[in-house]
Amino acid sequence: MKSLLLKDISKSNISFESYKKKFKALADEKRLEIMHELTRHDSVCVCDLTDILDLSQSKLSYHLKILLDAGFILKETKGTWSYYKLNETEVNHVLSEELCCLFRKGAKRNSDEQQRA
Repeated sequence: MKSLLLKDISKSNISFESYKKKFKALADEKRLEIMHELTRHDSVCVCDLTDILDLSQSKLSYHLKILLDAGFILKETKGTWSYYKLNETEVNHVLSEELCCLFRKGAKRNSDEQQRA
């Protein structure tokens, strides 16, 4: 059986407030749809997203702002148009083992055992 190595995060400076913002951003089906659509394209114009997702520009802008504030997407302005793309680094960080270890029972104990070995 493989042993899962757990990182000792007990000494890290953990900002639960920033994680709260990130999980709140992920807790909406439309925002998940937006992120999914951004995984399918390198960069997407807001005008195209309104058509793809069948959302008004005002509703789409609301969801994009929440995702942008959470760091999940990046915005680039070209002329009068805004283009969005997924911030893969941030998405990978939130979905990483490091974060899941915050909520895994015994994470510190397991890493203490590794240090003794």
